[in-house]
Amino acid sequence: MATAASNTALTSGGSVAPHDPEATAPDSTRSKRRHLRFLSSPKAAVGAGLLLFFTVLAIVGPYITPYDPSARSNDLLQAPSWHHWFGTTHLGQDIFSQVVDGTRSVMYVGFLAGLVASALAVLIGVTSGYLGGFASDALSALTNVFLVIPALLLIIIITSSLPTGGETVVGLVIGFTSWAWGARVLRAQTLSLRRRDFIEAARATGESTWRIIVFELLPNLSAVIISGFIGTMIYAVMSEIILAFIGVPGLADWNWGTVLYWAQSQQALAQGAWWWFVPAGLAIAILGTSLSLVNFGIDEFVNPRLRNNGERGAKGADGRPVRMRVGFTPVVIPIPDEPDESDRPGAGVVGSTSTSEDVAQ
Repeated sequence: MATAASNTALTSGGSVAPHDPEATAPDSTRSKRRHLRFLSSPKAAVGAGLLLFFTVLAIVGPYITPYDPSARSNDLLQAPSWHHWFGTTHLGQDIFSQVVDGTRSVMYVGFLAGLVASALAVLIGVTSGYLGGFASDALSALTNVFLVIPALLLIIIITSSLPTGGETVVGLVIGFTSWAWGARVLRAQTLSLRRRDFIEAARATGESTWRIIVFELLPNLSAVIISGFIGTMIYAVMSEIILAFIGVPGLADWNWGTVLYWAQSQQALAQGAWWWFVPAGLAIAILGTSLSLVNFGIDEFVNPRLRNNGERGAKGADGRPVRMRVGFTPVVIPIPDEPDESDRPGAGVVGSTSTSEDVAQ
């Protein structure tokens, strides 16, 4: 009985709710738990770790490669060994050095395009949703125009015209042509927030428009903004790899798409040189998976219907773990003291605020 009482607390309506250990924890402890709650999700932790690994590799990669990626040798088309971890190409070039050196180009284009697209999406989407009137209609029309622009074709034309632009031009073009979807989402979210009570209260107290947008709206849109940034980064990485694979000029000497381009042009698969294309393909798959896992972690962190981190510690009146039902607010309902019900297993059950008929154990 003492255990059940320690895990539950009376609510204002007389029902019993699960005890929240964070409610009685010190402020510093609760703040630390809130900051670490995102990484408590296995998806988010694995994705963030892999993304951090690729970021560090992009920074220090060119300095730790054992060979010059373009240097030729007499070890022609050699399988992986202690001297060449990922094998060599038909010219004796070290594939491990090419993959590691190419990480910088891939990550640079991804981050640059994500930052540019996210900044434009926030500027145009939030402004369009909050201001209303003619400005909102004009910005919405501009967004619709950029939604139908063939981004990949435009990138090919620009990079072919500016062969010395490099990854910066590619990242900027991808960023300037991929912000429209994020702007539409942010506009819709802003339209739903602009009439909320806390926005009306801030407006009634005389706060300026820019202060309301920066300190009231943007914190509530942070999850959408981060999700849009990650989505744009995935698109930018895949776009650069596709451009390099089809041989579009203006890119770096080496990135993962360039490795695949030379492997395909030299018939690596037909020659049985699997080590030529497998490492670059795995790197692309792992990076895409890490970004997707971070995105899934953000969804679970901000969406109560997907969040399961705080639910694992909830227990019923009998001390048994409680599994929450999606779409219901779980509360512990006391069972009437009836003789015929006293011996029934699981006397403490969890219902919902909608009806006591819905039970989740």
